[in-house]
Amino acid sequence: MTTISRIFGLIRDVVIARLFGAGAEVDAFIVAFRIPNFLRRLFAEGGFSQAFVPVLAEYKEQRDDAAVKALVDQTSATLGLVLFLVTLVGVIAAPVLIMIFASGFPDAKHVMATDMLRITFPYILFISLTAFAASILNTYKHFAVPAFTPVLLNLSLIACAIWLSPMMNIPVVALAWGVLIAGIVQLLFQFPFLLRLKLFPRPSLNKDKEGVRRILKLMLPTLFAVSIVQINLMVDTIFASYLVDGSISWLYYSDRMVEFPLGVFGIALATVLLPNLSSEHARNAKDKFSNTLDWALRWVFLIAIPAAVGLAVLAVPILATLFQYDEFTPYATIMSGKSLLAYSLGLPAFILIKIFATGFFSRQDTKTPVKIGAIAMVANIGFNFIFVGMFQHAGLALATSLSACLQAFLLFYLLTKEGVYTPVYGWFKFSLQIVVAVVVMAGVIIYFVAVPEFWFAWGMLERIGMLLLWVAIGIASYFSVLWLTGVRWQNMTAQH
Repeated sequence: MTTISRIFGLIRDVVIARLFGAGAEVDAFIVAFRIPNFLRRLFAEGGFSQAFVPVLAEYKEQRDDAAVKALVDQTSATLGLVLFLVTLVGVIAAPVLIMIFASGFPDAKHVMATDMLRITFPYILFISLTAFAASILNTYKHFAVPAFTPVLLNLSLIACAIWLSPMMNIPVVALAWGVLIAGIVQLLFQFPFLLRLKLFPRPSLNKDKEGVRRILKLMLPTLFAVSIVQINLMVDTIFASYLVDGSISWLYYSDRMVEFPLGVFGIALATVLLPNLSSEHARNAKDKFSNTLDWALRWVFLIAIPAAVGLAVLAVPILATLFQYDEFTPYATIMSGKSLLAYSLGLPAFILIKIFATGFFSRQDTKTPVKIGAIAMVANIGFNFIFVGMFQHAGLALATSLSACLQAFLLFYLLTKEGVYTPVYGWFKFSLQIVVAVVVMAGVIIYFVAVPEFWFAWGMLERIGMLLLWVAIGIASYFSVLWLTGVRWQNMTAQH
């Protein structure tokens, strides 16, 4: 379901690129969407879910249904009240928020972004309540519905881009309305499934205050820790607002390419891991906990490393095939390709952070990731100052990747130091097999794939055909070498 969602997300970005290109108006929309989206990942998917799921899993394992329902009712009331106040402040303070997060915007661009932010900001209310519902469903091992829900956002944006934008004075404003509509629809979509579980919230502030206090205690540090990558993206946006028009758009399109494997694989894996690891911790199954983490990490290495290398060596062909039509120029493809190359270096680290952070959150340890996150954020800002002068927008992407690598390493170091995770025997051989397979795959693609000028000259069908061919060749060469070096499917699917 996550894969389906990401495919529709890709279609959404193709439509936006084709109709609106990469310029000042798209820059303004991206900022107006990124602010509530940033808060959504901070409050909902990030801080709230990572704090709520372990507590709900503990209630599910150790208490009766009435206690679980009381926790859900109390939490829904508290969360809803906080979100309503945040939304009210956000709509009123929209000009100030744009001034903070896009301080380099000239007046016309600032006004446009402010108008769109007032439309998009209530999205935080609806999508955070959607994430609350998704957390309940995930805890009860109903993963498909929450994973499918983002498809509705993508469908809404596609529909508004195609049919609503021609009716607007400023066509790109239609995308802002698409975001708001999607938030409402996504929340309503959860209702029947919560009713089926008999856990549809009846908000009340007087049912389980102790449980909510525990969630808030876990949530406050988690707000920061789990969303470092998102905070770094917002810092990048501030820096990029001072660069030439199109810089924010180039970063957005290249980031979306990295988000595809991150969402399809990394977030899906972390989503499944959190309730499982939380249950294992509640049962004090330490060996099982460590082995589950080890199993997840092997999958990260197997998928994320070739995905990162593939994005790097095929950056221009991928961007040209997906986006370079109508308003999206070859120059925009080249510039987006530079930041995609830089972002691809950090893809394995982005996924590892999701996995390692889950190892802490499932044990209700939120303080440790906060400390690591603070170090990573300071490092990202420092890297931004170092690289933005040399590489412009691509320097911002490189800074994000390097800070993510630092964060992933420190999280791994502390998990092993505390004895929470002990690597299973065979990692050296497995890593060597991955490296050999990736080198062969990259060598084949780099040697034989056509230069950018050919991709720019080809039509859409030729680009699609050639890209599919080279993706297939890359996958085939990678897995063939893995098989020849001894990696087998049954070894990857079995937990030790």
